[in-house]
Amino acid sequence: MWNRIVFAESLATLWTLPSESVHLIYIDPPFNTGKARRRTQIRTTASEHGDRTGFQGRRYETFKIGSKTFADSFDDYLGFLEPRLEEAHRVLMENGTLYVHLDYREVHYVKVLLDSIFGRDCFLNEIIWAYDYGGRPKNKWPPKHDTILVYVKDPAHYVFNYEEIDRISYMAPGLVSPEKAARGKTPTDTWWHTIVATNGKEKTGYPTQKPLGILKRIVLASSHPGDLVLDFFAGSGTTGEACHLSNRRFMLIDNNPEALHVMVKRFERMSDIEWIGFDPTPFENLFATGGDGLRHPSRAAL
Repeated sequence: MWNRIVFAESLATLWTLPSESVHLIYIDPPFNTGKARRRTQIRTTASEHGDRTGFQGRRYETFKIGSKTFADSFDDYLGFLEPRLEEAHRVLMENGTLYVHLDYREVHYVKVLLDSIFGRDCFLNEIIWAYDYGGRPKNKWPPKHDTILVYVKDPAHYVFNYEEIDRISYMAPGLVSPEKAARGKTPTDTWWHTIVATNGKEKTGYPTQKPLGILKRIVLASSHPGDLVLDFFAGSGTTGEACHLSNRRFMLIDNNPEALHVMVKRFERMSDIEWIGFDPTPFENLFATGGDGLRHPSRAAL
């Protein structure tokens, strides 16, 4: 089973792909916030004279170990997306599905654009991913959701694996039978799911990393084992990990060197990846030593 990670501009790479060659596309394009998105990584160690206080008043000293950034500002956002969405339509299989992950700034305009490319009858769902984390402004309702637009190539023939969808707990389990409560229920088009925790095992340090649970749900619902899944705004590579865990092939495209650095670390234990336009070897060697001269397990040792 081959997988590819491509270091290149997305549109130029999409032009090279055959028509009707991809089963599922998920993209999380820049949200056009008008800012440079940054994520700073830190390490803390216990210290009597540390600069921060933790659980039960314990003191910790903070060390900055790196930061990752990318530009998120476009004068003509729709002009940037339109040719890429047209190519997404072209490369999708006849029974293929497209998921476009956006926020409140541009989702309404992109919905109209997608209607013009796919057709309004090919619009399948508007998924709301709701979370409850971060700051809360006091001058408006805090924006705590993203929107995922779902389009299919053919509204009469597409993949939706209902039985493969993960189940969630009932909010009021006492109102259903014990059997139903134990089995749980399938999600609706509103998904309550935490963001990637700053101190969680999933964290890669990439500014816009999305939770693995969200991507696994999408991959399992809208593709079959062995299918090819494309993400041409790959970022930290969460789509690839979801595919790897679900026995799907993946092709990830990004033109940000910091995204590729993160993906080298994330996929260091995978040997079936073809890297195009990027040599992961120097970074694999660095990560194998942990960057601190200490030897850690590497892909070559597996």
